[in-house]
Amino acid sequence: MDVQAEITVFFEDPFWVAVFKRHEEGRLCAAKVTFGPEPTEAMLYPFFLEHFKELRFGPAADGERQACCRNPKRLQRQIRRQLGGSGAGTKAQQAIQAQQQLAAAQRKTERRERTQSEKQQAFERRRQKRKEKHKGH
Repeated sequence: MDVQAEITVFFEDPFWVAVFKRHEEGRLCAAKVTFGPEPTEAMLYPFFLEHFKELRFGPAADGERQACCRNPKRLQRQIRRQLGGSGAGTKAQQAIQAQQQLAAAQRKTERRERTQSEKQQAFERRRQKRKEKHKGH
């Protein structure tokens, strides 16, 4: 019997979650474990060894396993993209980044409003000029 296990860890606000997948004879079962703080690899492996039998896996489903021989460079790029999406590391840096994004959005809306009003004023000047030409001086 060929059994393979896989662990995926992600942040689901406000907790870190690990999804344990078990591939067994072409069938896929999954179990979800919620952690408080971010688990490290050093924490995950002992947890996996100690608690694997206690995990409550859901009903098995037909699941095609992905090919085992994937391009390692592509895999690294995908991992980098997933990890890079979180942005700055500390909460202060994340707050500063959010503040900068908010300021950028405000500048964009102000710029859009300003250009729209300038276009409207130019239109009004052209209309006024046309009226003056037709007055019959």
